[in-house]
Amino acid sequence: MAENFARRLEAIARRTPEKPALVWDGGALTFDEMDRRAGAFADILATKGVKPGDRIALAIMSPALILYTSGSTGRPKGAVLSHKALELAVESWAGPVMAVRPGDIVLATLPLAHSFGLNGALLAPLLVGATVALVERFSPEAVLEAIRRHRVTVFPGVATMFRRVLDSAALAAADLSTVRLGVSGAAPCPWELAQEWRARTGVRIVRGYGMTELFRPISYRAADPTESPDAIGRAVPGVEIRIVDDAGHPIPDGEAGELQIKSPSAMESYINAPEETREALVEGWFRTGDLATVSADGLVTIVGRKRDRILRGGYSVFPPEVEAVLLTHPAVFEAAVLGVPHPELGEDVVAFVTLRPGLAAGPDELIAYCRQRLAAFKYPRQLTVLDTLPRGATGKILKSRLARSS
Repeated sequence: MAENFARRLEAIARRTPEKPALVWDGGALTFDEMDRRAGAFADILATKGVKPGDRIALAIMSPALILYTSGSTGRPKGAVLSHKALELAVESWAGPVMAVRPGDIVLATLPLAHSFGLNGALLAPLLVGATVALVERFSPEAVLEAIRRHRVTVFPGVATMFRRVLDSAALAAADLSTVRLGVSGAAPCPWELAQEWRARTGVRIVRGYGMTELFRPISYRAADPTESPDAIGRAVPGVEIRIVDDAGHPIPDGEAGELQIKSPSAMESYINAPEETREALVEGWFRTGDLATVSADGLVTIVGRKRDRILRGGYSVFPPEVEAVLLTHPAVFEAAVLGVPHPELGEDVVAFVTLRPGLAAGPDELIAYCRQRLAAFKYPRQLTVLDTLPRGATGKILKSRLARSS
């Protein structure tokens, strides 16, 4: 039988049958029990006439998975991923990114139907025989209790989760002494948040960059303490990166252009979308749509989205720069910046923010704050204070919804 990820899980079940594979509040499942349940399901299919080679679902035959993008800027697309791509991706997560060991207890409070939760919180630990501690619904209190109860060692989460744990009153009495590593994904983790988390908990957050179509091709690594405030890390082993201009020609180190990635873990296609597939994949290179720079030593810095770049009166404005300024205001908790049509300038800059509990700041004050710190063409002319920003299941801010409301 061909080797694939399922065969590797079966091998682990034979080696460590009694070891807990999944634990949760009030229950547990050993590797042997998990394997036997999968086998029982296979037997049920066999009694109904399903034979080897029959196709019962795309998700378990030649491709391995169809994962849907978050749709944060448009309609979600189904990325078709092969067994080999999945296996190599999970090996990278378990190896250089997280350095997961059999003795680790990895927290799983991320949505397991999305690539970050599926790979970082579930499949990577199972691949090496580690235990996964399930938390069905995220809350700071539930996470801190799970860390204490199960002696969690690795905490994969989105930036919003780390922020909410830091802001929770329960943190003061919590015991995080077993945790050796935090892993951020799905949405950017600000350097200031990673610093604050480490200062207050003693735990490093490994930052990185990924997407459904490529898993995590760029990252800092658990075994490498090197950090750079602005950069998202380096290409993981086996991944190639390049920066190109609008015509697709490579440009020198340090200059901004579109980030393109060639990875053995890349998707094969978007399902039922040949035109979108051809636009995204060019001779094996995935066009990320992100604008980035690469330093001489390989550190990648994202400076904006090609499609999100705001052209205001002929000048380029990159939302992350404006968002970063807003986040330095003591009252601002979250910020999202985008462009809206303007009859004379082409586009104008608008911002949406949420505020920290107990603090206040009005739109005029925040606009003035930005005006003092940004070039005249960059600061937002409109700003809206919201109770919450719309987010997808993995924590990404849904700017498409904000655009419709502006």
